[in-house]
Amino acid sequence: MSEPEQLERGLGFLEATSLNMTFMVGIGPFIVVPFMIRAMNGPQCLIAWVGGAILAVLDGCVWAELGAAMPQAGGSYIFLREAYGVNRWGRLMSFLFIWQTLFQAPLSISSGALGFADYSGYLAAKLPSVPQYIQTHGANLDQIVKVYSRSVAALLVVIAVVLLYRRITAIGKISVVLCATVLATILWLIVGGMTRFDAGRLLAFPPGALNISWIFFAGLGHASVQAVYSYLGYYNVCNLGGEMKDPERNIPRAIFLSIFGIAILYFAMQSSILAVVPWQEAQNSAYVATLFFLRRYGENAALIATALILITAFGSVFSATLGYSRVPYAAATDGNFFSIFARLHPTKHFPHISLLAIGAVSMIICVTVPLFSVIRSILAMRCLIQFAGQAVGLILLHRRWKAERWPYRMWLYPVPALLAIVGWIGIFVSTGRRPMLISLTAMALGILVYLWRALLLHQWPFEEVV
Repeated sequence: MSEPEQLERGLGFLEATSLNMTFMVGIGPFIVVPFMIRAMNGPQCLIAWVGGAILAVLDGCVWAELGAAMPQAGGSYIFLREAYGVNRWGRLMSFLFIWQTLFQAPLSISSGALGFADYSGYLAAKLPSVPQYIQTHGANLDQIVKVYSRSVAALLVVIAVVLLYRRITAIGKISVVLCATVLATILWLIVGGMTRFDAGRLLAFPPGALNISWIFFAGLGHASVQAVYSYLGYYNVCNLGGEMKDPERNIPRAIFLSIFGIAILYFAMQSSILAVVPWQEAQNSAYVATLFFLRRYGENAALIATALILITAFGSVFSATLGYSRVPYAAATDGNFFSIFARLHPTKHFPHISLLAIGAVSMIICVTVPLFSVIRSILAMRCLIQFAGQAVGLILLHRRWKAERWPYRMWLYPVPALLAIVGWIGIFVSTGRRPMLISLTAMALGILVYLWRALLLHQWPFEEVV
């Protein structure tokens, strides 16, 4: 199906890369550092950042090929539909992706919003009236913090939707400003760590930390889940393929520049933190980045840095809401989702119904699901259908499509795609039993809904549709 002409191709390479990088960074690295240290019980958790980057590069090869070949709104929806057959199994796979997107897209958006709310608690605690309020209501402090966090997270989603309610060209300019803030914050942290670098603190491994055993690999798996979560977003530009300028060149370039740039920043950032804050203390800190700035520069710098981290977190919510709002739109224009989601704003030319719906569900998750559960559920939801399934689909497409249909070709094909499949299955297992069960249950329900829908339409679900 051809791309609707109303979508405006107003995003260039700079805007696309900015959207990717703001989505990737967000609040992720600032909140997962303690989880990763606890998972591996020491600074050897740095290995997980390298492993996450390798998986991101391997999977980025898959996204780059598919995104350059099919630059349309919707990303994985389009890729899965074409890879498994537009009129046959592709209908089921693309439907399952949309079905899971109804859960995992708001999960992704709400994770950034909840992380924002947690870090904002540091600034809120500095307000003059807060200490007295805590002293008066100390018995209910945990409940107060929970209500505060969830309320702030929901409000942040509302602000993101309001800002996204405009033309794509204006959004591109906003993304550049947010990306600059992201990079400035991380670079400040890295410079602060490198100028007071304590190698002894960074390399303070506990006894047996690097002994290769099942315990080591179990810890590495759990830490890698957190690392991979922080890398998610390198593919965000594919969701906006229908609004990209020169997508055949700019989509692969934006994907790989985002991955390599962010990987270097993440590794340097965590090294800097552990060179200033002992890992035994960092693993229990709710505001580990703020703690770093407090130790390195003092109270005023910690306040400023926390404010910048909050802007960074908002950037990820902003970018994620933008990208995911195009997915139900793509499915609706294809006749595989509710038609109301195919509506474009009459003057601003963006899918406003889809944007509002994604925002509403994200708000509900913000007030009902805790952050740590959100992170693991995000990956469990995506691993099989979107990531592993998409890599398998690419291999299937290579058997059917001629070379001229691939503007970008990965090196050493199909090795990166095969390794990505293995990697995503490993991450799926590492998310834990409950997230795996939830993901498989959602998948099974999606298949039942698909079959029920086919029954209502009086068609065999896998027969060719004219």
